[in-house]
Amino acid sequence: MAMFSTARHTRTGWHSRSHALPLVLAGALATAAVSLIAYLLWPTWETAGSPGPQRLPVSVGGTLFNVPTDAIRVKIQRHSGQQERIDLGFAFPSLDPPEPPKRISADAIEEVMAPIDRIFLSIAAHHDTLAPDTRLRTIYSRYLEQDSRPGQDGLTIRAFRDSTPYGGEDLFSVSAPRLDARCTRDAKTPGMCLSERRIDGADLTFRFPRSWLSRWRDVAEAMDRLTVQLHGSR
Repeated sequence: MAMFSTARHTRTGWHSRSHALPLVLAGALATAAVSLIAYLLWPTWETAGSPGPQRLPVSVGGTLFNVPTDAIRVKIQRHSGQQERIDLGFAFPSLDPPEPPKRISADAIEEVMAPIDRIFLSIAAHHDTLAPDTRLRTIYSRYLEQDSRPGQDGLTIRAFRDSTPYGGEDLFSVSAPRLDARCTRDAKTPGMCLSERRIDGADLTFRFPRSWLSRWRDVAEAMDRLTVQLHGSR
C-alpha cells in the first residue's frame, strides 16, 4: 500500500511539472519578444534632442520666404512647403526670434504686463485682392477726414470719420522713407498699428504698438530689414 501511494504521488508531481514547463517556456518567449520589439522601437536620439533647422523654406501664394523657425508663432505652421498663411513674431529692435514664453502663475500676470517689445508679421496669399497701396488710395481715402495734422518728425495724421468702418482709427503717412500705418487709438488697451505691403503672390501685414510711432524711422527700417531677410527683396 505504501509503495502504491508513493508511486501515485510521484506520477502526479511529474505530470504537474510537465504541464507547467510549457507555460514557463511560453512566458519566457513572450518576455523575449516584447524586449526585442521594445529595443527595435525605442527612440535612438539623445535626451536633449538635436535642434531642428533654424530656417524653413515656406511658399505663400507661390512666393518663397526663408523663415526663422523660432519666429513662427503657430506650432502647426512650423513646416516647410506651401502654406496659405504664416504668423511670425520678432523682438524689436534686434529683430531676433523672441525668447520662448515662461510659465507664470495667475497671481503674477499683472506684474508681467510689460509694454509689447515685438513686431508681428503675418504673410498670407492675397488671391488677387486689392493691393495695399490701391486700398490706401481708393478705399481708405473715402473714409478719411478732410483735414490732416502734423505728427512727430514729419508724420502726417488723418483721422477716419466716426461713422465709417474705420471709426476710432487714424492713418499715419510719410513719404521718405515710405510709411503708411492704420492705427487704433489708445483706450483700455494700447493702440496698435498695421502696415501692409505686397510681394508677388503674398501680402505682408506688420503690426506694432502705436507708441512706437515716436520712433517711426526705426520701425520703417525694421520692416524693410525683415522683408529683405525673409524674401531678399523689397
